[in-house]
Amino acid sequence: MAKTYVIGVGMTKFEKPGARDWDYPAMAAEAGTAALQDAGIDYREIEQAYVGYVYGESTSGQRAVYELGMTGIPVINVSNNCSTGSTALFLATQAVRSGQAECALALGFEKMKKGSLGTTFDDREQPMMRHLMALSELHELAMPPAPYMFGAAGKEHMDRYGTTAEQFAKIGVKNHRHSQNNPYAQFQDPYTLDEVLASKPIYGPLTKLQCSPTSDGSGAVIVASEAFVEKHDLAAQAVEIVGQAMVTDLPGTFEDRSAITLVGAQMTRTAAQRVYEQAGFGPEDVDVIELHDCFSTNELLTYEALGLCAEGEGGGLVDAGDTTYGGRWVVNPSGGLISKGHPLGATGLAQASELTWQLRGTADRRQVDGATVALQHNIGLGGAVVVTAYRPAEH
Repeated sequence: MAKTYVIGVGMTKFEKPGARDWDYPAMAAEAGTAALQDAGIDYREIEQAYVGYVYGESTSGQRAVYELGMTGIPVINVSNNCSTGSTALFLATQAVRSGQAECALALGFEKMKKGSLGTTFDDREQPMMRHLMALSELHELAMPPAPYMFGAAGKEHMDRYGTTAEQFAKIGVKNHRHSQNNPYAQFQDPYTLDEVLASKPIYGPLTKLQCSPTSDGSGAVIVASEAFVEKHDLAAQAVEIVGQAMVTDLPGTFEDRSAITLVGAQMTRTAAQRVYEQAGFGPEDVDVIELHDCFSTNELLTYEALGLCAEGEGGGLVDAGDTTYGGRWVVNPSGGLISKGHPLGATGLAQASELTWQLRGTADRRQVDGATVALQHNIGLGGAVVVTAYRPAEH
């Protein structure tokens, strides 16, 4: 495959919905401008743009990108639930890797409403209805859907493997602690284990401080070809995408009769295996990971699906401190979705931004010492998983 590189990244601070008087064009302008400045290029050098959002009108992507310039390039709107941002990155990478473009922009944003996620249209089949009905045969249906689904998966893991509520809660403690060092994070307050466990019960083992919030914000990533990097002398800051895969639901999603499978573990495992094969390394070679901790239960499930440990052993990684500074991997140094925030269309691009900074050695107080291999995981139910592996261009 032709080599493809991240040459510029940018993001806004993630905010509580309504906390800042801005609209999505302003969010996109802030993140996109930061990425262009980071890359040191002009918008006129962008040949294609893929723009992701979940809540918004058709062609909002064009309206957002026009804040950066109007050059007549193709602008493709992307919507893939919580993996929207990484789907935009996947498409931009494909465009460059295939030779259709030398330089492409992946941009994502979200302007969200307060409270739990809701539906927009009530006169047609909901995309998640089949998943919800399958899960309701295993666990009594509860609302809202997202914490019900991931909470049920956590309960299943507890029943199968003896995982404890405290182990899930420790993930919330870790991610809130990490976010103290992230100026882009929506929340920057640490919490004790007792405080996480005592926060409002949501569903199953989940409490409020183990759940990602709704957020406003934007992220942007610019990808380019090897020739573009050489022409612009960007090798010192470029980060190579050495493996990337997108996987949607497989037959096992509905055949396994498992809450863990219904929330995407099989998709994640399949995508990760493909990425490791492409990259030529395994999870033991990874230093830093940004993964989709929409709920603490999903972070633990994802440890296993990414191959950090065997199935059923995620709780042991938590207790051993293997997923924080001083451990085997640093997972979600940004604070993750739980504490950094989760504006759906921007999340995957914020993850990519964090990992780019980590591999450049410019993550300030969040820096993972000696990080040379990074892994990103972003999931949207309904469903799609994108896993991406990165290394510095000059490593």
